[in-house]
Amino acid sequence: MATVLKSMATSARNLSLLGQSSYHHSVDLSNRVSNLGFCFKGDEKWKRKHRVKVRAIAEVDVEGLKRSSVALEGSLGLDMVSEGELMVKGFRGLRKTKLVCTVGPACSSLEDLEKMALGGMNVARLNMCHGSREWHRDVIRKIKKLNEEKGFAVSVMIDTEGSQIHVVDHGAASSVKVEEDSIWLFTAERFEGTRPLTVQASYPGFSEGIEVGDELVIDGGMSCFVVIEKTGNDLHCKCIDAGLFLPGAKFSSWRDGKLVRRNYKLPTLSTKDWADINFGIAEGVDFFALSFVNHADSVKDLKNYLSGKSTKPIKVLAKIESLESLHNLEEIVKASDGIMVARGDLGVEIPLEQIPTVQEDIIRICRQQNKSVIVASQLLESMVEYPTPTRAEVADISEAVRQYADALMLSGESAIGSFGQKALAVLDMTSSRMESWSREENRQSLLNHHKLGASLPDCITEQICNCAVEMANNLGVDAIFVYTKHGHMASLLSRNRPDPPIFAFTDDENTRMALNLQWGVVPLLVDLSDEAESNISKSVDLMKSKGLINKGDVVLVVSDVAPTRTTPMALQSIQVKTII
Repeated sequence: MATVLKSMATSARNLSLLGQSSYHHSVDLSNRVSNLGFCFKGDEKWKRKHRVKVRAIAEVDVEGLKRSSVALEGSLGLDMVSEGELMVKGFRGLRKTKLVCTVGPACSSLEDLEKMALGGMNVARLNMCHGSREWHRDVIRKIKKLNEEKGFAVSVMIDTEGSQIHVVDHGAASSVKVEEDSIWLFTAERFEGTRPLTVQASYPGFSEGIEVGDELVIDGGMSCFVVIEKTGNDLHCKCIDAGLFLPGAKFSSWRDGKLVRRNYKLPTLSTKDWADINFGIAEGVDFFALSFVNHADSVKDLKNYLSGKSTKPIKVLAKIESLESLHNLEEIVKASDGIMVARGDLGVEIPLEQIPTVQEDIIRICRQQNKSVIVASQLLESMVEYPTPTRAEVADISEAVRQYADALMLSGESAIGSFGQKALAVLDMTSSRMESWSREENRQSLLNHHKLGASLPDCITEQICNCAVEMANNLGVDAIFVYTKHGHMASLLSRNRPDPPIFAFTDDENTRMALNLQWGVVPLLVDLSDEAESNISKSVDLMKSKGLINKGDVVLVVSDVAPTRTTPMALQSIQVKTII
C-alpha cells in the first residue's frame, strides 16, 4: 500500500526536498511505488481573502496509466513536423532550440514556405524594413494557410523598422558586389528603382555630423568606404574594403578609430512603425520585435497599446543592438516578453571581442527573468552566397546552443540567400548535435535561480517547476507533460533546461503559438477540463493512439488546476507515471 507523507510548512522552499538526490543517472522505476504529498499552510491572510486552499502534491505512481475504456474524444493538436520527428527519433531526438527564419524574396512562395516549415522553422520573421504591407499580408496568409491545411504550427513575428537613421539601400532585390576604389554616391534624394553606384539613405539628415575623411562601415564590415567629398547632404565615398552591399544595409561612421555618435532624439517607434503595428494586430501576428530599444519605457508603451487594441495577447520582444540598451539591459528584459540579441548592430557599438561574453550575459539574464532569448545576426552569413558554411560559423551556432539560447535566427541567409533551406538544415543539425553532446557529457548549465514570484501561489508554482525538472533529470524520465492555460508553467519548466522534452498541453491557440519560442517546449492544442486526471488520461490515450508514446515510457506530469465552485482548491501536482 502506498504511503502518504504530509508536512505542514510556511514556505514553498520545502518542496525542494523532493528533487534532491545524490545520483544523476537514470533510475529503474519498475519496482518502486511511493506517493509523496506536501501541503503548504502558507499565508493565511491570502487564503482567507481569496477563499482558496493551496496544496502542492508530488506523487510517484509506477502502477502506470491504464487505457480508458471510454472512446477517445477530440484530437491531438501536435504539429506535423514534431509528430514526424517524434515517431522517427523518439523523445530524446527532438530538437529543443527553436529556429526563426526571416522571410524575403528568396523564400516567400507557398512552396518555399512549406519547405522551410518542413525543415524546422518554428517562427517566420517579417522585416518591415523591406517590402510593402500587401507583400507581408500575402506571406502571413500563406503561412496561416499552411498551418490550417497542412498541419504546421509556424508563428509569425513582425520586426519593426524603427527610426532608420543609419540605413541605405541600393534598390536591388539582392546583394551587390562592391569593388575596391569604386566611387559611390550616398544620397537622401528619393528615386524609384536603381542607379549605378548610388545608394539612397532612409533619413534626410543621415549625413549630419559626418565629415570628409570619415569612414563608413557597412553592416559591421561587409564593406567599407571613406568620405572624399560632401555636397549638401550627399556624400561621395570611395570603397577602401571591397565586399557586399545588402539591401537595406546599415552603416556606421568612424573617425580616428572611434565611432561617431550622433543623438537625433527620435522616438523608438516612428509613425510608420505604429502603422505597421496596427497592420500586425489586424493580421493576428504572434510577436512584435521592437527595434532600437534603449529604455524599458518603449516596451511598456507598446504593451499598453496592445492591451487596448488587440483582442489576442501578442508578445513583445526587445532588440538589444546598442551600447545604451546594454546599460539598461535588466529593466528592458523585465519589461519585455523576450529579447533578440542583434549582434550585427551591437558589434558596431561595442568592441568585437566583447560580443561573445555580452551574448552569454544576455542569455543568462533572460533565463533568470524567465524571458525568451533569440541569438540573431550573421550566424551563417557566408551561406548568403555559398552552399556550405564556414567551420567558424558552425562553432558559433554551437556556442549559442551551449549557452542555452531559446532560439537561433536566420536573416539574409533565408530572406535573400541562394541556399536558405540548406542554411536552415545546418541550424537544425548543428543545434541537435550540440544538444545531444551536452546530454551525453552531462554538461547541463545550472541556473542560479532568481526568485520571480511575489505571492505565495506564484512562489509555489515556481518551486514546483524547479523541483519537477530536477526530479525529471535525476529519474531519467522520457518526457515532461504540463497542462497550462497561458503557458506560464511551461515557461518555468523551460527556464530550467531539462534533459527530457516538455510537452505543453493547452486549449488556447494563442498560447500554443507563443510557446514556439520556448526552449524544449512542444506545444499541443487539446481540449482541457478542470479535472487534472481526466486531462492526463485523455492526452496519454491520444498520444498512444498515434503511436507517439509506448509501453514502458516514463513521463513526469506537472498540472495546475485552477479553483472552481466544485473544487475550491488550487491544486498543483507532480506525478511520475509509467505507461502500460
